[in-house]
Amino acid sequence: MNPLLSPFDTAPFSQIKNEHFKPAFLQSIEDARAEIDAITNNTEAPTFENTVEALEFSGHQLDRISSVFFNLNSAETNEEIQKIAQEISPLLSEFSNDITLNENLFKRVKAVYDQKDDLDLTVEQNTLLDKKYKSFSRNGANLSEDKKKRLREIDAKLAKLNLTFGENVLAETNKFQLHLTDEADLDGLPEGEKEAAAQLAISKGKEDGWMITLDYPSYIPFMKYAKNRELRKKLSLAFGSKAFHNDELDNQENVLKIAKLRFERAKLLGYKTHANFVLEERMAETPEKVHSFLNELLEKAKPAAEREFKQLEDFAKKLDHIDRLEKWDSSYYSEKLKQELFNLDDEKLKPYFKLENVINGVFKVAENLFDLQFEEVHDIEKYHEEVKTYKVYDIDKNFISLFYADFHPRAGKRGGAWMTSYKSQWKRNDENVRPHISNVCNFTPSTKSKPSLLTFNEVTTLFHEFGHGLHGMLANTTYPSLSGTSVFWDFVELPSQVLENWCYEKEALELFAKHYETGETIPMELVKKIKESATFQEGMQTLRQLSFGLLDMSWHGIDPTSITNVKAHEEEAFKGTNLYPATPETCMSTAFSHIFQGGYSSGYYSYKWAEVLDADAFAYFKEKGIFNKEVATKFKNNVLSQGGTENPMILYKRFRGAEPKVEALLERAGLL
Repeated sequence: MNPLLSPFDTAPFSQIKNEHFKPAFLQSIEDARAEIDAITNNTEAPTFENTVEALEFSGHQLDRISSVFFNLNSAETNEEIQKIAQEISPLLSEFSNDITLNENLFKRVKAVYDQKDDLDLTVEQNTLLDKKYKSFSRNGANLSEDKKKRLREIDAKLAKLNLTFGENVLAETNKFQLHLTDEADLDGLPEGEKEAAAQLAISKGKEDGWMITLDYPSYIPFMKYAKNRELRKKLSLAFGSKAFHNDELDNQENVLKIAKLRFERAKLLGYKTHANFVLEERMAETPEKVHSFLNELLEKAKPAAEREFKQLEDFAKKLDHIDRLEKWDSSYYSEKLKQELFNLDDEKLKPYFKLENVINGVFKVAENLFDLQFEEVHDIEKYHEEVKTYKVYDIDKNFISLFYADFHPRAGKRGGAWMTSYKSQWKRNDENVRPHISNVCNFTPSTKSKPSLLTFNEVTTLFHEFGHGLHGMLANTTYPSLSGTSVFWDFVELPSQVLENWCYEKEALELFAKHYETGETIPMELVKKIKESATFQEGMQTLRQLSFGLLDMSWHGIDPTSITNVKAHEEEAFKGTNLYPATPETCMSTAFSHIFQGGYSSGYYSYKWAEVLDADAFAYFKEKGIFNKEVATKFKNNVLSQGGTENPMILYKRFRGAEPKVEALLERAGLL
């Protein structure tokens, strides 16, 4: 019996074998196809219920299987799963096209759409109808047969290319290992980091020495603390040249193919560029508005960034007679300068941020704001022993969500941090089906002598992903495709980024920042320094984020057909934001998974846009009190629970009473 083909609530991880996936996909695609046929062949006149709603709830089992499979492919993959993904992705792409290019189905949806003003629909029903209609019109329903055929070909190719891109980045990350046997090479590294490196060496089959890899918990401390400049350079160039080696894992050709196919697809659908196509369904609306937004911030941030860079250069010269500051010097001297200016470094802070305490802290913040309670449970199946599982309840003990938490790096797990879902929330037949949400991160693991102690950056990352998690957990909509994080991409980062603000507040830190050995609450002096250092090098950080947004738009906001050299194109895009000397050996585009594998193509600017939203939103909390129930309830009722049921600006204004102001971000960042 294939466990994926039986109805399941929680994912039955222990019963699933790799050989179950492909048959389950093939069967569930056929079942979903039969549901689509039933809608299309219905002899009754098209109505919202028998066409739009029926379409929304079709393919449920396929959705559940897809979520299990592709989440595993990100968090616990292997060569066999990757091979299945390469076989399955084109089939799913083809099935998706079979729906959006189904002429008779489109006719039924259009018939409902054309009479929507007379149907007395709710706001959410109107949004769903609009979304379903656009899913056809924006994906080729109005094309001629030959153009529909070409669209199918493009989508199948893109599905495979996106996967290959991600597999190459993961393989490159796993491939690099810096095995050190001379302890002098670790000079500057704190004892805890040395111990972690020694433990990592053993786990990689080396009986002696220390191992440094390109996984963040290993890479970042070395770049921040190691005195050996040549080794920092070696590591930096390895990190910056992932999938840029002219070998079998090279992504240059994949980048060019993806950009050009996306452009061809957009043109086929009647759009000027891929960015024009994407941004039609974003708060920003057009590439021109994105460029205007990025350039406005660039104008404000660049002078500050140049001043900060000059300060860092002068500091490195004074300290170590460094004549030319390079990229591999950035973290090292920034950390030293930060210590000098604020007498603050991660080693002073980490003892107060034991992972379990930070988890309890973010739960406590959620309890104080939204009346949620988290209960760890041990009877839910997990895909890896490190995963923790929780049941989430409201103040009246109503079940709200299941929550999976997976925090440490592994060979089968891609880098970075993300939130995902194993089951959406929706309402049907008087039942409110609750979601299953997951946070996946790559934090510093525990060692023999110390528990997992987080850097402050890891603390903010945990809060960030948990903000996304709350958006999923507190969803309270009728339709799954409008639920939780199913919102415009430049709105999706608001819940995550706004929650980071609590990490800087005394009232919140006192809930969880306790010394892992003594239990002492973080001293006020350190809290003050965290606050003071919050805008340290903010100009440089802003310039870096803007450079990524501009690179994204340079690939997707133009006709890329004449681009032949990935590196040269990237250098041109970065021209206005460069501070450090160029490194010919490195290339960001070949490992820029957000835009070439994830969903952020033409959308990377949204991190900065969401900072405007979150700075403006948190200013409201600050004004009323960071745990003010009235403001928190407004945020829950108008943002977190509403998903994509209405235009995000309407939802935001309902919460805040006005549109967000860019000045809130500039003021917080000290750039005004």
